[in-house]
Amino acid sequence: MAAPAVSRFVAKKPLNLAPTVAFTASGAPRVANINHRVRAPVDEHGHSEHGGRQDLNQVPRWSVSARTGNVFLSRTNINAPATIGAPRYFSTSREVAAAGSAAPEAQGVPDYSAYRAKDAETNRLTSYFIIGSFGLVTAAGAKATVTDFLSSMGASADVLALAKVEVDMNSIPEGKNAIIKWRGKPVFVRHRTGDEIEEAKSVDVNSLRDPQKDEDRVKRPEWLVMLGVCTHLGCVPIGEAGDYGGWYCPCHGSHYDISGRIRRGPAPLNLEVPEYSFDDDAQKLIIG
Repeated sequence: MAAPAVSRFVAKKPLNLAPTVAFTASGAPRVANINHRVRAPVDEHGHSEHGGRQDLNQVPRWSVSARTGNVFLSRTNINAPATIGAPRYFSTSREVAAAGSAAPEAQGVPDYSAYRAKDAETNRLTSYFIIGSFGLVTAAGAKATVTDFLSSMGASADVLALAKVEVDMNSIPEGKNAIIKWRGKPVFVRHRTGDEIEEAKSVDVNSLRDPQKDEDRVKRPEWLVMLGVCTHLGCVPIGEAGDYGGWYCPCHGSHYDISGRIRRGPAPLNLEVPEYSFDDDAQKLIIG
């Protein structure tokens, strides 16, 4: 009962398609799923007195018949002549070889000889010129970039303005101190008297905690220039005070003599001497 129901949903359509054909070494066609030994059924036909069979132009029934099973699939038997491809050779014929050796115009290749340079040396010099020009431009750009980068790392104008401080020596009388601000730190400038100079020179250097001669701390005996920062914890000492007539640090009791050398207290080193120079023409002391 199931077979007639299935057949109503299946369309029977005759097809005649050429299969994909392969060949054996002997040249016989080889097709999958086709049995060449199958013989076609004998159809009814007749012969006339002056000719052959009369059904030669008719398609056999067995080649267009369709059979349907109990599933939704159809199978059609096909009979088509085998298609034999043309052979391909790996060798080159004489005609092809002759065509390859012919002129470019005969092969259809454009002739670019008119666009070629007449002298190879001219092209070489042009290439060198272009490469050299690009090299110069690149070097100039790199120089400008490096210069801008290095200048950005330098100190600004206001910082450079404070890098050096000029002090009028005529404004500091003999035997007096002056405190100058330099780079955010106080600087002690002492115009020493003759007695103070002799006192500083008479000190036994071997008895000092930080041995240093007075001549090594001054460029001119009458002018003493030091940073006003205690070498203990950074306090600012008081001038013309202490047990040695020099400077005294009120924070922890460090005593410095008239040459700025540590004589008593917890400070380990003498007062630091900054870089300075004299401008005799302008009568100025330049710190920094």
